[in-house]
Order: sequence, then structure tokens, then C-alpha cells
Amino acid sequence: MASELKDRVVNALRACRNPDDLVALDEQLAIDCRDIALHRLICDGLRDRSVAPVEAANWLTTLIEHRNQQLTACLNLSYQD
Repeated sequence: MASELKDRVVNALRACRNPDDLVALDEQLAIDCRDIALHRLICDGLRDRSVAPVEAANWLTTLIEHRNQQLTACLNLSYQD
């Protein structure tokens, strides 16, 4: 990934003020750059030390909780049939 794009995404991550902002960024990145997953970018930032572990932990926790909510909702729909 281009360093410029990575820097822009990390800056956008840091600008997120609530979980909804972070989820919206994740969804927008999935639309704009299908081959780049936000969680992978966060992990890469941890590896190259451009992202603090506390920041990454908060972001990843939010993303995982959102995915779990989506999965639970899908499972609940499938059990209703």
C-alpha cells in the first residue's frame, strides 16, 4: 500500500470520535479500496510502530464488536425461519 494512503487512513482513524465514525471509516474503506482491510492496516501500523498499541487495541475492539453484532443479527434472522 502506498505510504501516502496509509498515512491518510491513520489520520482518519485518529480523527474518529466515536465507534460509529470508526465503523463508517471501515465501510468506506471497503468501498473505496476493496483490497485493503482496515483491520490489516491497523495491524501493519502496530508492526511498523506508526500506531500506538492502545490506539490499535481500541480500534480493533470496536471493529470486532461491530462484526460480532452483525453476525449475531444474521444468526438471529436465520433462526427465525
